[in-house]
Amino acid sequence: MKTLLKTILAISFISISFITNAQTKKITLEDIWLKGTFSPKGVPGFNVMNDGKHYLKIDAVNGESNLNIYDLAANKLKSKLLNISNLRYGDQEIKFNKFEFSNDEQKVLIFEEAEPIYRRSVLYKTYIYDFKNKSLNLLDKDKVLHASFSPNGSKIAYVKNNNIFINDLSNTETLQITFDGAKNNIINGNCDWVYEEEFSFSRAFEWSPNGAYLAFYKFDESKVKEYTMLFYNGDNYPEPYTYKYPKAGEDNSIVSIHIYQLANNKTQKADIGSNTDQYIPRIKWTNQNDALCITRMNRHQNNLDLLLTNANTGVSKLIYNETNKYYIDITDNLYFLPDNKSLMLSSERDGNNQIYIWNWDNKNLKAITKGENEVKDILGYDVKNNLVYYTISEDIFNTALLSVNISNNKINIISKKKGTHNVQAYNGFEYFMDVYSNSTTPPVFSLIDNKGKTIRVLEENKALTKKIENYNFVTPEFINIPNAQGVQLNAYILKPKDFDQNKKYPVLMYQYSGPGSQQVLNKFPLDNILWHQFLVQKGYLVVVADGTGTGARGEEFKKKTYLQLGKMESDDQISIAEYLAKQSYVDKNRIGIWGWSYGGFMSTTCLLKAPELFKAAIAVAPVTSWRYYDNIYTERFMRTPKENPKGYDDNAPLSMVKNLKGKYLLIHGITDDNVHLQNATEISKELVNANKDFDAFYYTNKNHSIYGGYTRYNLYRKMTDFILNNL
Repeated sequence: MKTLLKTILAISFISISFITNAQTKKITLEDIWLKGTFSPKGVPGFNVMNDGKHYLKIDAVNGESNLNIYDLAANKLKSKLLNISNLRYGDQEIKFNKFEFSNDEQKVLIFEEAEPIYRRSVLYKTYIYDFKNKSLNLLDKDKVLHASFSPNGSKIAYVKNNNIFINDLSNTETLQITFDGAKNNIINGNCDWVYEEEFSFSRAFEWSPNGAYLAFYKFDESKVKEYTMLFYNGDNYPEPYTYKYPKAGEDNSIVSIHIYQLANNKTQKADIGSNTDQYIPRIKWTNQNDALCITRMNRHQNNLDLLLTNANTGVSKLIYNETNKYYIDITDNLYFLPDNKSLMLSSERDGNNQIYIWNWDNKNLKAITKGENEVKDILGYDVKNNLVYYTISEDIFNTALLSVNISNNKINIISKKKGTHNVQAYNGFEYFMDVYSNSTTPPVFSLIDNKGKTIRVLEENKALTKKIENYNFVTPEFINIPNAQGVQLNAYILKPKDFDQNKKYPVLMYQYSGPGSQQVLNKFPLDNILWHQFLVQKGYLVVVADGTGTGARGEEFKKKTYLQLGKMESDDQISIAEYLAKQSYVDKNRIGIWGWSYGGFMSTTCLLKAPELFKAAIAVAPVTSWRYYDNIYTERFMRTPKENPKGYDDNAPLSMVKNLKGKYLLIHGITDDNVHLQNATEISKELVNANKDFDAFYYTNKNHSIYGGYTRYNLYRKMTDFILNNL
């Protein structure tokens, strides 16, 4: 399989290069952060309809905007669906930019006035437009969360004030189905902070296939400890914001699953066992209308159960179990087959993430894919043709789209170009949206068929390609660098256009290093590539390397860091610095490192562990002790502080501050709900106590992403000045 992919896809990274012309421009920070000079175009307003053969598009002609239906393959206008230029509710003009159709496409939810809460939860003022009646109505007078049509489009479920409501569109009546919701106490139908962040979802309810039931989460946060942030809004006193945040070793919410039956207005509690110190990272309805699958996981996250639950009685039975000596990653790669006794999922049980079919009736497990190329996402199962569509990590650097016949395991490679393919499947699996890029090619949005043939290109980003030629971007050179054990680490290096082997250059290293992450990929844009290109034009070399613990190299490589986050990752970055210091073209006295979040934890650790190697480091929003971070993420890799105190403390930057010799810039958002400001203030305190000089800057009312207005420009200007003055 791997050999076949190499044969079809292989082209040399080194052969990819930008064509430059005689007149080139210099990149500026204003270009990057204020003007959006290098922002790629996307394909906004492109929504494929349920038949998989038509799409919706907003067209603006002569000041009039219409929502139109087009033929997907031919790109021909079929009909005008709605004139949205003068769409109003009372005196309120409606902006039709975020919307969601009912399954029968006779109604649409329109979401306005977004008010983000955390990473994935957003409050909206929500409207319903009925195409048949040509009516526009407000769902609720207040902003709400997660408004979602029932499968037949007759009802809408949503969350307000931690309770669940169902709006019946036939009579416009709204029924409240939970009543115990209370801030920082009980949540119904929405995730608590740690589930939203670490299990990657926010809407905590699911309609059954026929809309007869609504399954939902209830979070009892009453025993979870609180964290308070201060917002500075120009008043005499800052505004405190307090929320529940379970740190490593601390109590979690007690989670229960409930199933509301619309016919009799009754709610049934699902049987998920007597242990309340556990996780329920997913619920999913099977093909049967009264059968809910509940994913249950122990606190160590190394034992996963799938429970088949009767919606009427709440009785559950175990249909699948998986254990792991490290931990199990949660994904959405779970599908139920038409026989109602089999499921398809991905698993690392054989060392590389692959696709399996499990029949819980006869206890038969069948591997559908094999090999070293790891499965990333299962895009769907085409029942008619018995095909599974999925993407893989190919040759570590690249991704590819494939299909496999689950009867004979015959694999077909659909994507033909080497690079990164972000793929969306459409109903019927006749067409796909393929967003392709490589390290020097901006994203190309193409409609392809299930054989890989390009039907048409929706956006090629030709203007951006030409622009980066004019700005003399340099081509990433993909290389391997050995760590101390001789393991080859994937890396790339950016060198100035006029690179001279006989000169000595300062080096800035960049990394993230978190478990399963990848920075060294054949894609555009590479993480922070614009700022790195800017620094290269200033005469720096930039080196990015994925060390031990990163992804696409199998389970053992990824999970080597288990119980000792930061040790092997920093050892590898130090090995890379040592390797670079020996190169004739590197000034060994001018090597620096930077990173954000986990990368900030790593840059801080490297500066303190190897003060003789690193002259300077920047840490943006770093973890400085895993004792301060949330328990789902941290305990997945470290277990609890009580079980593993040395793993927590021996690798914490807080315990290494006495080693500081180089220049250190510490940056944090004051209202970072993810990696708390506490991480920065605690290491600042320890540095002062150790009589160490360092630079620090804190962004008022900014979260983990530190953005908004001039914020990013200010941040990168500050980091640029630090690099130019200290490296």
